Amino acid sequence: MRLAIDAVAAKVETAAGPFSGIAPADLAPAVAGVDLDTPLPDTAAALAELESVYLRDAVYFHHPKYAAHLNCPVVIPALVGEAILSAVNSSMDTWDQSAGATLIEQRLIRWTADRLGLGPQADGVFTSGGSASNQQALLIARNRAVAALRTDPGHKGRRLPELLGGLRIFASEASHFSIRKSASMLGLGYDAVIPVPCDANRRMDMQALEAAMSASAARGERAMAVVATAGTTDFGSIDPLLQTARLAEEHGAWLHVDAAYGGGLITSRRHRHLLDGIGAADSVTVDYHKTFFQPVSSSALLVREAAMLGHVTYYADYLNPESAARDAIPNQVDKSIQTTRRFDALKLWLTLRIMGADGVGALLDAAIDLAAATGELVEADPDFDTAAPVQLSTLVFRYRPAGPDGRKVDEETSDALNLHIRRALSASGKALVAGTTVAGRHFLKFTLLNADTTLEDMRQILALIRRAGADYLAGAAA
Repeated sequence: MRLAIDAVAAKVETAAGPFSGIAPADLAPAVAGVDLDTPLPDTAAALAELESVYLRDAVYFHHPKYAAHLNCPVVIPALVGEAILSAVNSSMDTWDQSAGATLIEQRLIRWTADRLGLGPQADGVFTSGGSASNQQALLIARNRAVAALRTDPGHKGRRLPELLGGLRIFASEASHFSIRKSASMLGLGYDAVIPVPCDANRRMDMQALEAAMSASAARGERAMAVVATAGTTDFGSIDPLLQTARLAEEHGAWLHVDAAYGGGLITSRRHRHLLDGIGAADSVTVDYHKTFFQPVSSSALLVREAAMLGHVTYYADYLNPESAARDAIPNQVDKSIQTTRRFDALKLWLTLRIMGADGVGALLDAAIDLAAATGELVEADPDFDTAAPVQLSTLVFRYRPAGPDGRKVDEETSDALNLHIRRALSASGKALVAGTTVAGRHFLKFTLLNADTTLEDMRQILALIRRAGADYLAGAAA
């Protein structure tokens, strides 16, 4: 363990950049060449080999020039928790496998629910990530809707596939892909998700939502769920939560808020108001491994009414017999769609006990401030276009300078240019930025979650982008 800690600490401390720039074809032979049937003589040899097949070329999210995806540098107390939970290896499905770990997880669910304002009847469970949390929320919403349909004389005797056909989910065009993917896995199909247009700030348009729900009802469809997003992946936009809640209630739909990204705002002393209205949700997804700076994996699904978790409960005689529930034995598998599950809550527990919620919130506030300042730099530069104002800690933009005629390069050239810039930066290993599309056009994206990244670091990344772009345009002209 000490050898491993020393090895990874040295790599984290001395990483010259966020990535080596190695291509898959160049690294694959080294991994393929390892003889897994012949063990190495000792741990030191295994770690030396690991340097060549992993550590040397890993992507280091803690580096100040990593500005790509929603990956966070992790706080030290959470690393301590990771070591302990892996060594003890508690399984969170039943009390007789986890004991105090069960109570710690339940306490953290209560803490999160209180900060979200979900009320005294709230409950929840840790999951492996935001996609899993969203899927469980929609599974609960589906089962709730089906239970209601089965009490309707018009649907008496119909089998489950017949009942699912008319169920609909409403989510903004900027919502996470896991919403449509979950609909498919739940037997509803991708088409069951009705995309709702967004406004100029990439927030779900309330008039469009109302119109979509009314049109759906007129077709005889049933509003199963409305999904609001508190922190879209690309734009960090937060849908109007109170208005969304009102429309969901009017149509008898379950309101789920995907706050995988924005959930960390419950620790912010300056930006917590951005989540106003989230307490009206029926369920909420929160990813601690994003804006709480926890190691992967650490997420949770919370529900406003604990009884709703009963829609996913299954009693297995060998594991969690129904008699255990009657005896008030707290088996977390009763609430989960997973069975064996890691004690990921310990990481957050130690983080709060050592740093406090304000300490976590200060890291997020620093990232939000840096994104705002970077947005000002980009918006002031005529060679860059932004897709939307900065709202949390992401910025979607593109490099689109003027050509020799004084006009900005055309859209096709801009697409190729920005694709090249992203690849060139990755290959250089000097900086990593993400990419996305807006209205079918290629853009670059900064995602900032590192309190150690400075505005000067961002200036340097912008300079690298400009240089890569200029090189591409010069080559194209030649």
